[in-house]
Amino acid sequence: MRVDRVRLLNFKCYGDADLTLERGVTVVHGVNGSGKSTLLEAVFFALYGSKALDERTLDDVITTGEEEAEVELWFTHDNREYHVERRLKLRGDRATTTKCVLETPTETIEGARDVRREVTELLRMDAEAFVNCAYVRQGEVNKLIHASPSDRQDMIDDLLQLGALEEYRERASDARLGVKSVLDGQQEVLEDVRKQVEEKEAANLHERLNDLESRRAEITEQIDHYDSQREEARKTLETAREVLERHEETREEIGDLEKEIEEIRSKIEETERKREDAKEAIRELEAEREELAEERTELLAEVDGDLDGDDRSEAIETAIDDLESRDEELRDDLEDVKIAIETKSGERDRLVEEADDLEQQAEEARERADNLTEKLEEDEEAIEDRETKLEELEDEIATARERFEDAPIEFGEAASHLEALEADRDELTDEIGDLTADVRAVENAIEEGERLLEEGKCPECGQPVEDSPHVELDDKREELAELESELESLEDERDDLEDRIEDAETLREAERRVERLEDNRDNVEQLLEEKRETIADRRSQRDELREDAEEYENEAAEKRDEADALEDEIDEKRAALGEINAERSDIKDSLETLRRVSEIGDEREELAGEIENRRERRADWQELNDERRDQLSDKRDRKRDLEEEFDEERVETAREDEKNAKEYIEKVDAKLEELEADRDEIQGKIGGVEEKLEELERLRDRLEALEERCERLESLYDEAETLQTTYGELRSELRQRNVETLERLLNETFELVYQNDSYAAIELDGDYRLTVYQKDGETLEPEQLSGGERALFNLSLRCAIYRLLAEGVEGTAPMPPLILDEPTVFLDSGHVTQLVSLVESMRDLGVEQIVVVSHDEELVGAADSLVRVEKDATSNRSRLERGEPPEAELLASD
Repeated sequence: MRVDRVRLLNFKCYGDADLTLERGVTVVHGVNGSGKSTLLEAVFFALYGSKALDERTLDDVITTGEEEAEVELWFTHDNREYHVERRLKLRGDRATTTKCVLETPTETIEGARDVRREVTELLRMDAEAFVNCAYVRQGEVNKLIHASPSDRQDMIDDLLQLGALEEYRERASDARLGVKSVLDGQQEVLEDVRKQVEEKEAANLHERLNDLESRRAEITEQIDHYDSQREEARKTLETAREVLERHEETREEIGDLEKEIEEIRSKIEETERKREDAKEAIRELEAEREELAEERTELLAEVDGDLDGDDRSEAIETAIDDLESRDEELRDDLEDVKIAIETKSGERDRLVEEADDLEQQAEEARERADNLTEKLEEDEEAIEDRETKLEELEDEIATARERFEDAPIEFGEAASHLEALEADRDELTDEIGDLTADVRAVENAIEEGERLLEEGKCPECGQPVEDSPHVELDDKREELAELESELESLEDERDDLEDRIEDAETLREAERRVERLEDNRDNVEQLLEEKRETIADRRSQRDELREDAEEYENEAAEKRDEADALEDEIDEKRAALGEINAERSDIKDSLETLRRVSEIGDEREELAGEIENRRERRADWQELNDERRDQLSDKRDRKRDLEEEFDEERVETAREDEKNAKEYIEKVDAKLEELEADRDEIQGKIGGVEEKLEELERLRDRLEALEERCERLESLYDEAETLQTTYGELRSELRQRNVETLERLLNETFELVYQNDSYAAIELDGDYRLTVYQKDGETLEPEQLSGGERALFNLSLRCAIYRLLAEGVEGTAPMPPLILDEPTVFLDSGHVTQLVSLVESMRDLGVEQIVVVSHDEELVGAADSLVRVEKDATSNRSRLERGEPPEAELLASD
């Protein structure tokens, strides 16, 4: 795998950065705190997302003061190009991932989890494996050495993918135990089912079933006999009941006839009463008809005109038509007058409304004119105030410029002067930071030397010294004193510079005050000129408003005169409206009288029809009563015939037969009920035996299935046990192979970078315990090495693991770049030279891309390409610059 390009936007200390990486050794160079390590963290974050943040959160990734951040990474893996993009957005006080996309040669994968899973499968390592093998982060150079043997074993096993075999072995063990648990349970069930089968076979169920079926047949025969006897008794009972029912029906029919005879008599009497009532109603209707004739004569006398004669009805209709025609004409005239009144009233109201609006406009115009008069007075006062303000601003500007009379700079130079002082302070701060780091390095070296002296070891090589002779550390202490003195001098210089910056800031503030005052003066002058122009405009506007008000009042008076003229015309129309309504009222009265006369004729004709109807109904009722009298005679004859049919002796015999048959049936029913209960009981027992026989067959089938299942589980248990053993043996064999190869590679790497006759070899046992052998055969734990030796030892171990992984996959899954973040923290100058040898040896062994983050100049010299990181002291943002390695610079100068 090779990182081709990384682009950052608002990622930690980077605002906008874009870097292309080449093959070979790339050194990222810069002072402490410039953002070198952040560049590598961005690559790590692009691959694994939040898993690369340790205990930090996504909030820490976004640059302070920004809302969004973005990281893009282009890389080549197995000669195929990939591109991953992650975007973050701050929502409230928390950051969330808004986009996460991995573009592969064959597909596009979206979502943080899916992208991380794809990267893990692609590189064959998760985030933890990545930092344990390919990415040596700052401060973690001794991580593998300081780890316990068990933790070291887990780390390396996971890198070599042996942890998967242990996981498979544990899964096989869990499967074996699970099968054993199921097998034990099934065997218990098998024994229980076998006991149930033996118990049921010992119960002689078939013999019991034959006995019960014989008893059921005997009882069924008895039931059939009693059923036939009961059937004969039922026939006798039905015959007796038919005789009794016929007797009862005859009695009921006689009773019904008596009731019908009485009902017919009542109906005849009721109909006769109706005939008398109809006769009285006819007399009343004839009297009412005469009264209507008298009313019509009186009404005709009230109406003007000749309505006598044979065609009186036609004359009345003609008179009604004439009156309705006249009323229609008057209605049209009435509508015309109303429309005229409404039209003129609307016109009058419109004129009055327009007059009111004009008067309102005149009043508003006069008010606006008065308001403008008041504003003119206020404007004149404001002009006087602003002229006074202008004089005050001129005085303040002159006072502020006097601040520069005794200053070391001229007015207008304060900003550039302040920038120069702040640049000097930033340079001085960087020098203090570098010097502080050097002080801490010397202090650590002195502390390490004193510790080794206390343990009786040489502070230079860490080897035991007989009788612990005193070793001089005066050179280191003198160097520390000189560094501390130089640091104190720089800090005093920085304090003096701070005072000068404070004075420069005061002058810069004075310049800004003059600028603000001059701006205010210009604004006041401009406002003064605008106010004078406004006064002239307002005077003209006031005069125009007064002229408009007078015109509005004159036009309103004209409108009111026109409205008064229309009011007179409306009064005339209202008088005509009253005359029309009076004539229509007279026509209405005459129409009502004539229409009543016409209605009386219709009512008399209806009364005549009603009288005729009632006479016809009296005749119908007479005919109906004649028919009822005939029915009454027939029913009396039928009643006498039925009374003669009664035979008391036959009825008594039927009653005796009914009683005897009922008593026999009751006895037979009781006996049958007893026999059927016995048969049902036997039938239930038969069903129980049959059910037990069926259950026995089911148990036999289940027993056979359980025996087969137990055999399969026993076979599966043996297979799981074999699989568990195989995974364990395979892991042990592969671990031993990897240990032997890793030990060889570790010794080769350590010999390449550490030229020291004190050490003979390094041993790595099966549990990944590390032992260093000296030339004299003595052994050392890695922790007993000096600080620089431990760092080199751990880097050698990391590189050996890296080589093992690269050789193990045989090129099918190329390794990621070897990334070293500040590997010189614990190294002195001699050890740095050995680190350079280590880097060059890894490049010679075929590692395609090595990225080293360091501020050490010697490492810079070993680079194929150089990237410089600088931080802007003003914006606190880091920026990248592509540099040339020293060799290239020398060639260019030649």
